[in-house]
Amino acid sequence: MIRLLIADDHIVMREGLSALIEEEENIEVVAQAANGEEAIELYNSVHPDIILMDLYMPVMDGLEAIRRIIANDSTAKILVLTSYSDETKIFSAIQAGALGYLLKATSADELLEAIHQVYQGNSYLPPAIARQVIHGIQKPAYPNEHYTPTLTRREYNILELLAKGLSNKEMAATLTISERTVSGHVANILTKLNLENRTQAALYAQKLGIKFEDVD
Repeated sequence: MIRLLIADDHIVMREGLSALIEEEENIEVVAQAANGEEAIELYNSVHPDIILMDLYMPVMDGLEAIRRIIANDSTAKILVLTSYSDETKIFSAIQAGALGYLLKATSADELLEAIHQVYQGNSYLPPAIARQVIHGIQKPAYPNEHYTPTLTRREYNILELLAKGLSNKEMAATLTISERTVSGHVANILTKLNLENRTQAALYAQKLGIKFEDVD
C-alpha cells in the first residue's frame, strides 16, 4: 500500500485528487495539507511514502517545504503537481529534491503512473517537462566563466531569488519593492551576464551558490 500525503491550498483540488487516487487499490491518502507548514508537520507525524506537492500555497510555498523536508529526511519522495510550467520553477523543484514534476492538466493515468514510479525511487518527468529540463541543461549556465560581472547588491539579491524560482511578484513582496523595479533589475542582470532568459540566470546563480550573506 502506497501511503500518500496531498499538499494543496485548494480544498476542491485536494478532495478531488483524494477521490481519484483512492480508486486505486494500492494507494491510500493518509493526510491532506493546505500549505507548506502543514505539509512538513504532517510528514513528520504520519510518515507518508510520497508527498504530492503543489508549489504555490499560502503561509509557506511548496518549494520551501520541499527544501525543509529533504533537509531533515533526504529519503523523502516528493512529486510536484502544479500549474507552473516555467523552467525556473521546474529546475528549482528538482534541485530542492523533488523526484517528479507534473502539471495539473495531466491525465489521471499519468498521475497514477508518476506516483508508482516515484514510490519505486525513480524520477518522473513527462516528455514536455523533460524537454525543458534538457534544453536548460544544454544551455551554458554562463558564457564566460573567467569573467566576473559587476552586479549591485540588489541585483545579487534578485539573482538569488531567481535561483529559488520566485516570480517577479514574489520577489517584489520579499524585497518590498515594486514588480516594475524587479523587472528592471532582471533585465539589467540578463544584460550584464549576457544571458538570454531567467532560466539561464537562475542556473548561473545556482552554480555560484549565491546567497544574501555572500554579498557585501
